[in-house]
Amino acid sequence: MIEPFAVGWPSEGSGGVEQIRVLIADDHPVFREGLRLLLANEEQIDVVGVAADGAEAVAIARDLQPDVVVMDLDMPEIHGVEATRQIVQDSPHIGVLVLTMFKDDESVFAAMRAGARGYLLKGAVQGEIVHAIEAVGGGTAVFGPSIARRLIEFFAIQRPGEAITVFPELTNREREILDLIAKGANNSTIARQLTLSPKTIRNNVSNIFSKLQVVDRAEAIVRARRAGLGQD
Repeated sequence: MIEPFAVGWPSEGSGGVEQIRVLIADDHPVFREGLRLLLANEEQIDVVGVAADGAEAVAIARDLQPDVVVMDLDMPEIHGVEATRQIVQDSPHIGVLVLTMFKDDESVFAAMRAGARGYLLKGAVQGEIVHAIEAVGGGTAVFGPSIARRLIEFFAIQRPGEAITVFPELTNREREILDLIAKGANNSTIARQLTLSPKTIRNNVSNIFSKLQVVDRAEAIVRARRAGLGQD
């Protein structure tokens, strides 16, 4: 569902230059509306839609085909990382710019692996956000100063073979269980191996399916193996 404001299709700025068509995806209405109003003042940007959750972001991006999606990560329905992955898979030409409060390595690299072209922290000034949208819309990768420093530090100290955590929306226990699922283990085997009750395993598996938005074990295995789990 698109919130009620003008949608430019096609859209041009006052100088006849085609604008960057932007979709804002954030579950906080105050921040979402504030960002929309902020970007509405930029002649080179046309905010064509907003989304209040990850599933809505995927659906609207598929329908409107914006140039850039400004994506929060902590989103209901579908996590921002997974929403990014689905948008990029459906429409590789759409650039996703993450705008979030999370600056941990897991979130940054999960977003990059999902196909995000940019990563900014909330609190960035208007000029930074506009510059990032323009860069991402033009096919350039862009990161905020603090994120860029973390990337440099990460690769400077990373040991050979060190893994980047996938599926940051999962807890460590859920990720461990998903890894065993990807290896073909059933719930009873997982319960014995982890010394947990079958009920606990069932609950964790249910949570995994919900967070990853998969319908069954087979789909979970495919997703997990694509991400590198279950390969030992």
